Amino acid sequence: MTVRTEESAAAAPMRGRARAAILTVAVARFTADGIRAVSADRVMDEAGVSKVTFYRHFPTKDDLVVAYLEHELARVQDAVAQARDDGSRETLGQALADEICRPGFRGCPFINAAAEYPDPTSPVRAVVTRFRDWMISTIATALTERGVPEAGASSTARRIMMLRDGALVEGYVSGDARGVARELEAGVAALVNATEAH
Repeated sequence: MTVRTEESAAAAPMRGRARAAILTVAVARFTADGIRAVSADRVMDEAGVSKVTFYRHFPTKDDLVVAYLEHELARVQDAVAQARDDGSRETLGQALADEICRPGFRGCPFINAAAEYPDPTSPVRAVVTRFRDWMISTIATALTERGVPEAGASSTARRIMMLRDGALVEGYVSGDARGVARELEAGVAALVNATEAH
């Protein structure tokens, strides 16, 4: 009995490492190549895990995609929290533009996932919706902190989100991420100024 408990305790960190290795490969490959283009077998091979290990952590590829998107959501949320903790003076437009200029940029992972998963009831789309709701709420909060009335902040946040979506697509398709980032920054500033003027 004691031996089994010790083995179980020793196995837990290994299981955690295996899951982390799978997710690390999935994040890199899905970001670089797209979700549908990357097979579960490729992820297993690059992560150096067996099928049994892979499916123990991710019963389906969709479960892995959900974990990938949750990882991306946490990354964005951490970046926002870090900017607030640092007392960053970045404008809202600069904060959104930074996403276009990050290394390995290939458009918005959430827009990309939504395009590859058209079923609105999919667990993948649920994470996409959670991200979008959080983004709009975060933008609206940033606007109200600048003194924009709540009603105006909500509608302006949705417009800024649409502008952001278009910019991320344009930044990837055009290959001019920096130029598009500058235009996004200017567009967001114009929307915010117009809202504040009312």
